[in-house]
Amino acid sequence: MRIFWHLRGFFRAHWRRYVLAGVMLAGVALLNLLPPAILGRVVDGIAAGTLDARGVWQHAAALVAVALGVYVLRFLWRQILFSASYTLGRELRQRIHAHLTTLSPAALAAFPAGDLMARATNDVQAVEMSAGEAVLSVFDGLVTGLLVLGVMVFALSGTLTAMALAPWPLMSWAMWRLGVLLLARFDAAQAAFSRLNTVTQESVAGLRALRGLGAEAHAERLLADASVAATTANLEVSRIDARYDPIIYLTVGASFLISIGGGAWMIERGQLTIGQLTSFTLYLGQLVWPMFAFGWMANLVQRGSAAWARIDEFLRTPSAVPDGGTLEAVEGQRLEVAVREFAYPGRVQPALADLAFVLEPGCTLGVVGPTGSGKSTLLALLARFYETPQVSVRLGGRPLADYRLDALRAALALVMQEPVLFSATLRENLLLARPEAGEDDIARVLELAALGNDLAQWPAGLATEVGERGITLSGGQRQRLCLARALLGEARILLLDDALSAVDAETEHLILGALERHTRHLGRVIVSHRLSAVQAADEILVLRDGRVAERGTHAALLAADGWYAQTWRYQQLAAAVGGLA
Repeated sequence: MRIFWHLRGFFRAHWRRYVLAGVMLAGVALLNLLPPAILGRVVDGIAAGTLDARGVWQHAAALVAVALGVYVLRFLWRQILFSASYTLGRELRQRIHAHLTTLSPAALAAFPAGDLMARATNDVQAVEMSAGEAVLSVFDGLVTGLLVLGVMVFALSGTLTAMALAPWPLMSWAMWRLGVLLLARFDAAQAAFSRLNTVTQESVAGLRALRGLGAEAHAERLLADASVAATTANLEVSRIDARYDPIIYLTVGASFLISIGGGAWMIERGQLTIGQLTSFTLYLGQLVWPMFAFGWMANLVQRGSAAWARIDEFLRTPSAVPDGGTLEAVEGQRLEVAVREFAYPGRVQPALADLAFVLEPGCTLGVVGPTGSGKSTLLALLARFYETPQVSVRLGGRPLADYRLDALRAALALVMQEPVLFSATLRENLLLARPEAGEDDIARVLELAALGNDLAQWPAGLATEVGERGITLSGGQRQRLCLARALLGEARILLLDDALSAVDAETEHLILGALERHTRHLGRVIVSHRLSAVQAADEILVLRDGRVAERGTHAALLAADGWYAQTWRYQQLAAAVGGLA
């Protein structure tokens, strides 16, 4: 029952719905008491020869009226109760998504995409059923059971009731044992389902790579193993589920056998009439639902408890960067950075150390260096994906932590090397940065990203569907579309993480020239392996092993004849040879 305690805030917020549904459920339970009593009177009237045709029609009309009343009340309470549980499902998914957007990459690494999908779908549905069908089962079963038992004990025969209910304590113990087993099995089944989701998602996302490597057979084996594990885990749950109904049916059968035998004995002794025994057996039949209800409730509660534990685990996962800021807008553009030392969580070797610079408004900082030198790490710190006391980043004269995360994200436009697009049209992907942007603004950023010619080649123009992760576009088109999306926003700082690596050198030159001319109001940090992308920067940092090995302008670094100069000559030679070829 702990799941109900965890959901107490939701029940408190929606108590009116639950109270109203409970009143209607109680009304249904009261109405259901009438048919057995009516039929008992009919049987006694027939046995005594006192029931005429008019009486039959009156009793039949009463049964029809009861049936209509039950129908109306059941329709209403289902609308009220299940709309409340669906509201819980919606709120949980919103909480999961909202928390997801606040987590740092390090925190998200513990939750594969398939696992998160399972928590937001299957687990939420299990909790939703606990707040809907489980509440229905426990309340309806309790009210119906108490009312029916009250009538059986006080209006018919307490002795026969005690005899008929003798097998029930054994059933209660069996239900409890099954509930304990079900909790563990369902938790394992959900974990197996998460694994299956993860393998499937990775296979779909990496389909091109699998084909390129000829690894389809290996992927099929992984999927088959995950599928078998999920099937086995669900079969374990089903085996426990399958034990509930037989236990209930055995209990019901034993109760009916005892009640018929005991009732016949009491009729023979004159302690009960045939009509009363008829009513008693009908009431006993009504107790079948409370037994099923409590069994079903125990099942749902155990599933919901296991699912809530998984959801709660995710919601309690702390972010590396808490959203505790109060400033709702970034006023200045001056960026000041000082990194004494930064190491990724769980690692000892620093990824960055002894680094400091100031980026004035309208200026460009180039960041280059060999693979693994800390270039992307620097951008992650600027975007506040990570935060430590040994890293100081100030924007507009204030520490990044002073700003609300949504305000900071709006002020920084990060374009990554691996473009992220959604299964929507070109226009919808662009408008993610600024939904209210007009056609002139869209045309401007498309021109800046050198997408004008490409757009003319797409028959549907901006209405072209890009497919999942932009699969219908080339690598260069995806990168330029992401750049255009970032430029459409209202950022103060533009962060480019090798964002033009998939375009040719000539297109890169055109784009960078356009950015230099039309984004003078922005501070720009350009990370690139291609040194030609940063040659016009106001300052260039050369990182090696997480430290600044060289710094200066393009001309000064060439004159120093260090790593930068050597790499520049090599890349220029490679470009010349490629051009001759």
